[in-house]
Amino acid sequence: MKVTRIEAIPFAIPYKKPLRFASGEIHTADHVLVRVHTDDGLVGTAEAPPRPYTYGETQESIVAVIDKIFAPQITGLTALEREVVHGRLDRTVGNPTAKAAVDMALWDIIGQAAGISISGLLGGYSDRMRVSHMVGFAPTEQMVAEAERIRDVHGITTFKVKVGRRPYTDDVAACRALREKLGEGVELYIDGNRGWSAAESARALREMADLGLTFAEELCPADDVLGRRWLVQRCPVPFIADESATRAAEVTREILGGTATAVSIKTARTGFTASQRILHECEGLGVPVVMGNQIDGQIGTLCTVTFGAAHRSCSQYAGELSNFLDMTDDLLTEPLTIESGTLRIREGAGLGIDIDPDKLARYRQDR
Repeated sequence: MKVTRIEAIPFAIPYKKPLRFASGEIHTADHVLVRVHTDDGLVGTAEAPPRPYTYGETQESIVAVIDKIFAPQITGLTALEREVVHGRLDRTVGNPTAKAAVDMALWDIIGQAAGISISGLLGGYSDRMRVSHMVGFAPTEQMVAEAERIRDVHGITTFKVKVGRRPYTDDVAACRALREKLGEGVELYIDGNRGWSAAESARALREMADLGLTFAEELCPADDVLGRRWLVQRCPVPFIADESATRAAEVTREILGGTATAVSIKTARTGFTASQRILHECEGLGVPVVMGNQIDGQIGTLCTVTFGAAHRSCSQYAGELSNFLDMTDDLLTEPLTIESGTLRIREGAGLGIDIDPDKLARYRQDR
């Protein structure tokens, strides 16, 4: 299982409609397909989604760092030497989604070689997860209509509502309309993407106190250390660290510093190896975890549900696994399907990723 070659293939697939939130706006999935080849013919596959407004990575930078730095460093190592691989990758600062994709592709190789699913290797708790759907910025009536459609068509009953606009009262009104239209049988939680101040966040939470929110996520910037700590002390629901907790050391800082009481794990930025370390850290501290979404395509979503379903702690809450529904197409030969509000892992060895060569040829950007 020695690594002989790593491919970093840029591709672009449009979204059906722009996805809007406080820290950015997405029109096209400009992602990178990462494939790790071995000397025995096995190929591990994963996806790296650039998010320059969060991690500073671009499609071009991911391709460059894999081609010019990572590939030379790990070619010749075996897929089992993950600690050696990470030791070499970590010589380069940042580049989290590029590193995560390489890590997950190596896990895919190990699963294929062993004839075991990655979910089984990681923990094997379940074969599916409940799904949470993100509702992005739009006029209130459109947000409600989207949530009703997703519930009726896919059976999803958990919604993550993007907030962080000004005035904050617009988002309060949207959340109230969602609760009134969807009823008490639906879970709602909010994600501000650092768009509000601590004071605005506190006012919004007070005005939504009767809506039965499950979580509040990144309502104000973590860099506002005192304001955020003040806010979290007053937050009536678990406060999720997401962009502020992208690795284990940051999780420690946020939780012990009193600026978060829950954590979002995203395999797109921490792969399987670092995600498991973060999960075990949270379990030791008694901190809830949710499986987040980096606006992943179906490949990234499959990686997320594989990790989330494998662990009991991750399975307690619905995972953010439906953003691919907003894409016009994808690269998988067999598309993912959400049924009765749940998404299943793929059967068989490894991750179960099978790329459609015609679709890859159509959407790749390097030819």
